[in-house]
Amino acid sequence: MELYYTFSALIVLASFFAYLNLRFLKLPSTVGIMIIAMLVSVGIRLLGDSYFPKATKEFFDLVKNFDFKDVLMGAMLNFLLFAGALHVNISDLREQKIPIMIYSTVSVVLSAFIISGILYVIAPIFGIQIPYSYCLIFGTLISPTDPIVVLEILKQAKVPKKIETKIVGESLFNDGVAVVMFAVVLKMATDHTFEVTTESVLGLFAKEGLGGMLLGMLLGLSASNTIKKIDDYKVSVLITLSIVMGGFLVAQALHVSSPLAMVVAGITIGNYGKKVAMSEQTKDYLEKFWEIVDEIMNAVLFLYIGFELLLLPDLTKQIVLGFITIIVVLFSRMCSIILPWKFFDVINFFEIKSPYTKGSLMVMVWGGIRGGVSIALVLSMPESSYKGLFLEVTYIVVLFSILVQGLTVGKLAKRVLKSNE
Repeated sequence: MELYYTFSALIVLASFFAYLNLRFLKLPSTVGIMIIAMLVSVGIRLLGDSYFPKATKEFFDLVKNFDFKDVLMGAMLNFLLFAGALHVNISDLREQKIPIMIYSTVSVVLSAFIISGILYVIAPIFGIQIPYSYCLIFGTLISPTDPIVVLEILKQAKVPKKIETKIVGESLFNDGVAVVMFAVVLKMATDHTFEVTTESVLGLFAKEGLGGMLLGMLLGLSASNTIKKIDDYKVSVLITLSIVMGGFLVAQALHVSSPLAMVVAGITIGNYGKKVAMSEQTKDYLEKFWEIVDEIMNAVLFLYIGFELLLLPDLTKQIVLGFITIIVVLFSRMCSIILPWKFFDVINFFEIKSPYTKGSLMVMVWGGIRGGVSIALVLSMPESSYKGLFLEVTYIVVLFSILVQGLTVGKLAKRVLKSNE
């Protein structure tokens, strides 16, 4: 019942903060909720112990006992990815398939190594010695763009369609790739019995990644063909719910990537299932149901990101390193987009040419927003002398990414893009 009470309190607060945002701030809903939660957190830290010590302790315990890592990575992420993928047009993905494939695989790995290398060099300047294996863990968890944040913000940013498709498609798939890479790197750094060979690493990647995509395809096709035999929107919604919740359990049992499974299942049902298996009424109810689920989950997620400020012992301790890391992350984002295409240009591989202009490159870099997934991954690290450091730096990067990049990417797109790419 404790989880129920905690989740109930978060829902009540999320609805109240959403009202305040629509009434006064008029920001994108999730960003507004997060800002209000941060302001409340600051107020609690400054005044709570002096004026409301009992209520402050109870609220602090409520936030602390909410297992954000397990709830996000084990439940919310699957719902959010499925809901987002359900609305993705597969024709748009096909049109941008090569950039999306490169950005969600090669670019993620490249970004992780660039960030880890720079962090390994600059950390000693601040008197911090970090083994390279842990630098690589940080590079891996901070590299993926967050699909939850990206999908929500780009809805309102009015970014040109081709760029939006690249960023959304990349964020949906690179999340699953990054979670698999994080698991591999963490295992290499902390499990001394794990034999690091090319075969073992690639085998783990193939099992988690390709296995997750195959499972998602099977789930999506089976759900679509089942829905095709009936014409009842209530049962159809229940079937999609079972795909998300039951599919996660199957993915866990098979040790494959549940995020990738949910993305592929959502795309399959959203395209094949809607086309061949659903009446207009069923499609309408299904889309509205998952839109509401998406809004609720996003509200709770961003609320908790704002309240996470309560759990950081001293955010100012590593603030300089945090701001330098923001620059490093943006630099690595730019390199991870440019370098693969420069490589293909040089070797003329399949005669693939760069898909970006100078303006679209700026939007791609600035639109690579980090969010709750990075925080959840750093929280999932085993206890070590570096976990607290990484949590503080990750939080600073995520705050900048959501508040600064998220609120300005639409304006940047309008300013720098001359043509509707």
